Amino acid sequence: MLNRKRADRTPNHHHDTSLIARGTRIRGDVRFSGTLHLDGHIEGSVLADEDGAVFTLSEHGIVQGEIRVPHAVINGHVHGDVHVAERLELAPEARITGDVHYHTLEMAAGAQVNGRMSHTVAAAPRELPAPSLVAEVVPA
Repeated sequence: MLNRKRADRTPNHHHDTSLIARGTRIRGDVRFSGTLHLDGHIEGSVLADEDGAVFTLSEHGIVQGEIRVPHAVINGHVHGDVHVAERLELAPEARITGDVHYHTLEMAAGAQVNGRMSHTVAAAPRELPAPSLVAEVVPA
């Protein structure tokens, strides 16, 4: 699990990557699609606009607010709740103060979470089977 190549661990996307560089501070919510790599500081929520979006927080990055994304790799500081619908990877320098909600989790030695860890299960579709269209034979 930990020995797989990085390309195997993140979903394959054909979108551009956005970078928020070290030394950049953003106040307000950030919405993105594709991939967002954060080396800077966000004071606000980080929200993905699509199902395949990936959020990467480097060891220099800080988020003060909620994170709601389908895929995340966290190696920096988060002060707020983290909601990851699909796969969450916590790298050795990850420091989270808040609750973490995830579907699949990979946590490296050294990563720290000060809050509740909650595994979420995708809701199974609740559909009734279609009525059978079998003709009844009535004896004459």
